[in-house]
Amino acid sequence: MRAARAAWRPGPGRHNAWEIAIHAAYWKYAAWRRLTGQQRGSFARRGSNWFEAPTPPSEAAWRKDAALLPQYHRMLRASVSQFSDADLGRRAPGGKETIGRLVRGIAAHDLYHAGQIQLIKRLS
Repeated sequence: MRAARAAWRPGPGRHNAWEIAIHAAYWKYAAWRRLTGQQRGSFARRGSNWFEAPTPPSEAAWRKDAALLPQYHRMLRASVSQFSDADLGRRAPGGKETIGRLVRGIAAHDLYHAGQIQLIKRLS
């Protein structure tokens, strides 16, 4: 996807594919952090949850932000692979939910936002 298409907004006040991609990367990071007990503050972009796409969009900025998804996905997968089936019922370090619920939740979150991105691509 090119930067201009990723930055296309389906309506005023609506998120674009770029912003959704960074949001999904952030929550992969947040899940990884919870699973590993890492401290906050090491995400590649300043802020949390939702990040605005730059205006005007540039290919270099889009490539940099788009690369966050596979980067944090690899980190998350590596941490999940360290757990046994028995670990899934344990609470995540410093968390309120179990490891299994956290892993299922981030997977569902990814699927939801992947669907949103596909819809936005179709609308654009």
